[in-house]
Amino acid sequence: MATTERVLVTGASGYIAGHVIKLLQEEGYSVRGTVRSLKNEAKIKHLHNLCPGAKHPLELVEADLDVESSWQPAVKDMTYVVHVASPFPLELSVNEDELIRQAREGTLAVLRACANEGSVKRVVLTSSVAAVDYSPQSNVIPLTEENWSDVTKVDAYSKSKTLAEKAAWVFVKDLPEQKKFELVVINPAFVQGPVLHGSSCTSIVPIKRMLERQMPMLPALNFNIVDVRDVALAHVRAMTLPEAAGNRFICSNVNLWFSQMALLLDAVFRPQGYNVPTCTAPKLILRVASLFDKSLRSLLPQVGVVHTFDNSKMRQVLKVEPRDVRDTIIEMAHSLIQGGFVKTTPGYRGPGGPEERQLYMAVKL
Repeated sequence: MATTERVLVTGASGYIAGHVIKLLQEEGYSVRGTVRSLKNEAKIKHLHNLCPGAKHPLELVEADLDVESSWQPAVKDMTYVVHVASPFPLELSVNEDELIRQAREGTLAVLRACANEGSVKRVVLTSSVAAVDYSPQSNVIPLTEENWSDVTKVDAYSKSKTLAEKAAWVFVKDLPEQKKFELVVINPAFVQGPVLHGSSCTSIVPIKRMLERQMPMLPALNFNIVDVRDVALAHVRAMTLPEAAGNRFICSNVNLWFSQMALLLDAVFRPQGYNVPTCTAPKLILRVASLFDKSLRSLLPQVGVVHTFDNSKMRQVLKVEPRDVRDTIIEMAHSLIQGGFVKTTPGYRGPGGPEERQLYMAVKL
């Protein structure tokens, strides 16, 4: 499909954004991406090769969530804006006020630029299920887009996503008629799947730590996993479908415990020299370990907690059917090894094709 419509993707060097750009280019869109610095070759070099046969070469410009004046030139002449850029730290309890400020004010800076530009028809904002509810208690009934996190009961990251998203909805609602544009919000669960970019991100941490056995035992953590490629497709569909306008969309698939992720990895990668931990640590041991590991400290409230989400709107409106989570985990692991994020063992053989898939598909989850 060829089109003259132009799309701005913010935070182009990020994990989700790279997949969004790749898909947009494959569909014939002219894409501009924002990065904080054009001088950081390690973060941007791969972006120009995401779609070698693209009808329009990727354009990159500098823009920073902390510099409001940088956004007006970035959105100039754009038809759509996909705002993915947002801070996602590993240590969620650090610099809470700054994290919230940057997420909220950065989002509003982008939206103000869109309102002033006039050419922007629709903005797709990347939020999170953390804005739907990520309080430290299990929810038996799957949460829907009608739910919102109580900011008095969640961590700093969840607060930042909740307050930023709410601010976006209020901003668009209050726009004068002559400046109005449509808003759609994507609320992904824990995003996993193949990594395209050349720099590290928070999403790779669990699988990297398991493959490199950076933890001898696993915390009893449960996450709803969604494939990054499904999340990217949801963004692109949300950008143009008329019925998507004015809606939130939870992007989720199935829940896995870390121990289930480890069993998948162990089945494929132990024969290739990776010593994946498969035992779950008692909470007492985690409390002691958290005295020395700040990232564990911030996760302790979620130990044993299960959050479930209803993805029916994603499937029915956006027509996104989530792929098998076992493919998501194994293909991500291979991408981390091949991308240099995880050490390569002498026995590593690379993706094993149908025979390997048959092996990990047999793992009971």
